[in-house]
Amino acid sequence: MNIRKIALGSAAGALLAGLAGTGAMADAHTTSACLITKTDTNPFFVKMKEGATAKAEELGVDLKTFAGKFDGDHDTQVQAIETCILDGAKGILLTPSDPSSIASTVQQARDAGLLVIALDTPLSPADAADATFATDNYKAGVLIGQWAKGQLGAAAADARIGLLNINVSQPTVGVLRNQGFLEGFGVDLGDPNRWGDEDDPRIVGHDVTSGAEEGGREAMENLLAQDPTINVVYTINEPAAAGAYEALKALGRENDVLIVSVDGGCPGVQNVADGVIGATSQQYPLLMASLGIEAIANWAADGSKPENTPGKDFFDTGVALVTDKPVDGVESISVAEGMELCWG
Repeated sequence: MNIRKIALGSAAGALLAGLAGTGAMADAHTTSACLITKTDTNPFFVKMKEGATAKAEELGVDLKTFAGKFDGDHDTQVQAIETCILDGAKGILLTPSDPSSIASTVQQARDAGLLVIALDTPLSPADAADATFATDNYKAGVLIGQWAKGQLGAAAADARIGLLNINVSQPTVGVLRNQGFLEGFGVDLGDPNRWGDEDDPRIVGHDVTSGAEEGGREAMENLLAQDPTINVVYTINEPAAAGAYEALKALGRENDVLIVSVDGGCPGVQNVADGVIGATSQQYPLLMASLGIEAIANWAADGSKPENTPGKDFFDTGVALVTDKPVDGVESISVAEGMELCWG
C-alpha cells in the first residue's frame, strides 16, 4: 500500500512539481512572506508554522509569522495583514478566524499586489483569497460520520448525538466538518451553510469549544446535562475530543461513548490508539504551509498563481480516515500508517 498516495493524493505531487521551477528558486531570495495563524498554541498551527519556516529557509524566503491571541481573535489578524502590507511582503498565508469579516482586509492586501492564500479555512466567499490550500473539510466530516454510523450498525437509528463545534461565529471550516459528519451519519441537513438548524431527533445539541481541551470538557458537560444518554460525540478537533473524553471519564462513561474527530496530529492519532477517539480524519498542515510558501515564491518570480484541484474551488491537500477498527465501504488507514504520516 502506498500510504502517502492514499492520504495526500496525486494532486499535491503535481503542484509540487509545478512550483519547483528554477525561476521561483532563483528569485526567492528577494521575496518576503507572512504566515498568520489563528493561534500559536494549537499543535495544528504549530506544525503549519514548522512547514512554512522550513520551506522558507529552503527557498531563501524572508518569513514573518503572526498569530491571534486566541481562536477567534479577528482584530489581531487584521493588524497582522496591515503590517505585512506596510512591510512590502509579496504574499500572505492566512488561517482566518473570521472568514467573512476579514475579507475586506484581505482585499486591501490583494489591491496592494500581495498574493493571499487561505490555509485550512476558506474565506467567505472562497474567492476573496487568491487561492485556498486545505483539506476537503466536508469530506473529512463525511468520513467520520460514515465510520460512526458503520460502527453502530442498526443502533445508529437510535443514536444520541452531541456535537462539539469551534465557536458561535461558525467559521467555514467548522460548518463543513459538522455538516459533513451529519450527512455521513445519515442526518438530513437544514441549511448546509450553518449548523444547528437540523430537526433530527437523534441530535441532543450543539456546543462550542474554541478548539481547546478545556472547552471540549465544558461543552461535553453541558450536553450531558441536557441528556446523559449521549452515545456519539462529534468534535471539531482532537484537543476538543480529549476534553470531551475527560468529561465522560468523570462520569464513568468513557467506554460506552463513540468519539470522532478531525485533524490527525500525532497526539490525536495516539489517542485513537489509546481508545480515546474512535476515528479521526487526518489532514496535512505542514504540506499546506510549505506549498503556500512555494506559491508565493512562484508569484514573486513570474506572477503565476496556483490552480485549484479540478472540480473544486480550492487546492485539496488530502485527507485520510485513521482507525484500527475499519468499516466496510469506508476507506481508511491504520493507526500505524497515521503515525507515519501525522501532519506531514
